[in-house]
Amino acid sequence: MSDFQTFIGGIFDTNSYLVKARAGEILFDAPTGTLDWLEREKITPNLLLITHGHIDHIDDAAKIKRRYDCKVGCHSDTVPFISDPDFFKQFGFFLETETVEPDFLISEGTSQEFLGSSFDVLLVPGHCPGSLCFFSNEQNLLVGGDVLFAGGIGRTDLPGGNHAELIENIFKKVLVLPDETTVLPGHGPVTTIGEEKRHNPFLR
Repeated sequence: MSDFQTFIGGIFDTNSYLVKARAGEILFDAPTGTLDWLEREKITPNLLLITHGHIDHIDDAAKIKRRYDCKVGCHSDTVPFISDPDFFKQFGFFLETETVEPDFLISEGTSQEFLGSSFDVLLVPGHCPGSLCFFSNEQNLLVGGDVLFAGGIGRTDLPGGNHAELIENIFKKVLVLPDETTVLPGHGPVTTIGEEKRHNPFLR
């Protein structure tokens, strides 16, 4: 049985998820407004995991780290996106956000422990370098970032995007999960692996 809460924030309607682990609450991504939501709901996250470094997913990350003194983890390829204030400006994007330094780096691998709960970490670039998906076999839950959506996939026209790479990685690493796996995407409604295998037009 999955145990999660969803917050939708920012101008791109970005999803943030709070997933209950054995030893606390894991927050996945931090779009604009996440801190206000946490305070309003009286939620204290114990860990912040970042699926990828696009601004709409990390805008409140520094505030949350400071407010709750919680550790922040991401992939090494995500670090320049979130720690360099001029990273996006070199590509002509001038959206401002507060930078954040990760406390630890996450690599691809099975049975990695976060707050006492086990997740398989999948490295699925194509939408963005360093994109991570987190699969909980216990909860049959995939926190997918902007890799796979209900009826869609992550856009690949932003810096570091690669359509062929994303499609290949989705087939090799994501669609091999059980059909009944609940997918928590970075945008849009919750879906399942089976639903996307059957009906997603980008995966035919």
